Amino acid sequence: MALGADPQVAVVGVRRPAGDGPAAGWIGEAPFDAAAADDWEPAIAADPHRPFVYALVTRYGAGKPCPGNCPVPFIELEVSVDGGATWSPGAPLCACKGPGQFDPIIEVVPTTGAVYAVYMNDFSVVFVTSTDHGASWTKPVRTYGKVAWTDKPALAMSDDGRDVYVSWNGPSDGDPWVAQSHDFGATWKQKKLVESARYFYAFDADVAPDGTVYFAESSLLYPTVDSFSPIGTIRQHVFISRDRGTGWEDHLVAEGPVGLACVAEGCKDDFYMGHAALSADATGDLVALYDQATAGGGLQTVAVRRSTDAGRSWSAPLTLSKIGEEATSPAVESRGHGDVRAWWMQTAGVDVDRWNVWYRSSTDGGAHWTDALKISDASGGAPYKKRGGFLEVYGDYGEMAITSAGKSIAIWGEGNSYAGPGGVWLNLER
Repeated sequence: MALGADPQVAVVGVRRPAGDGPAAGWIGEAPFDAAAADDWEPAIAADPHRPFVYALVTRYGAGKPCPGNCPVPFIELEVSVDGGATWSPGAPLCACKGPGQFDPIIEVVPTTGAVYAVYMNDFSVVFVTSTDHGASWTKPVRTYGKVAWTDKPALAMSDDGRDVYVSWNGPSDGDPWVAQSHDFGATWKQKKLVESARYFYAFDADVAPDGTVYFAESSLLYPTVDSFSPIGTIRQHVFISRDRGTGWEDHLVAEGPVGLACVAEGCKDDFYMGHAALSADATGDLVALYDQATAGGGLQTVAVRRSTDAGRSWSAPLTLSKIGEEATSPAVESRGHGDVRAWWMQTAGVDVDRWNVWYRSSTDGGAHWTDALKISDASGGAPYKKRGGFLEVYGDYGEMAITSAGKSIAIWGEGNSYAGPGGVWLNLER
């Protein structure tokens, strides 16, 4: 599929409207895969030195990728060899025997170009790697040891790929854990970071050039174990290790009230709440983005805080999204010295049935930002795409990457409702 080439959307049999112009400086929003009926939970990674870009989605609504006891849904991989302009046909990341696969994350080792990925095999996070640009992958390696269950991974590694860190939540009630490997992912040990009544979600991670490890995680408090209606406050944490995973610090970056509950079909109350994103640039300076309400049950904004001392202190928050509209699910990536790119989901006014993806960038580490630009720039092409925006955020997250040519590439999910169906879309800076 070529971005900007007016691809076919198989699920509805219509194309991006011919009259839709792309956002200024961008090729134009397009479906991730013309043959996909129902994709969500997209992840993307770009090789910083080579023109390879890798994308993963969780694929629903398709046949099994192998005979017999084969996963549904499964993780689908596409690879671009030209910086995200065109993409290979999709293929299963691992047509492994077993239960469904979920929550994929993919990263590129900066110095070698090796590709690392994690995903959930049912409720067990496994690790795979490729050294031939995604053509073949190792057998899945368990990251969880004897931990009974794991959910929602985030992945980062040292620049040489030797030290690999995966955070996921697990027993007893969504506590944050880190699995770590110091032999390129061959063997793993596990460490619980916090034991509390709060439920933690890991959304992003990075390892700075000096080896300092960062995980951006949100914690919510639920009144019962089977509730999805948080109470009290939502907290935004950055977990930091300065000694290759031996010791960990818990830095509370922000805290605020529980925001607007999701009311879309199939949606739990907490769907819009408690998301964080983090990135370190080549000098080790940090930006942390998060969604947060200012009043109980109120609209959220997306804010950013900066750190220039390895996460020991943080700037005052700067609001990136439009006040008076609901905003959620930020994504961010950095490179060089202070080159930061970010996007988030935001409603059109207060109408939670019209969403768009907005993009801003910074050249000074997040102190100042360009004006917001709407990069979900197609008004049709699927039944959930309307004039003014798409009907609902689809999937738990999306991501941002920066190609070796310095171009931003963003990937996200859109749908009829939380329950779907929906699809994954992406856009590439021209």
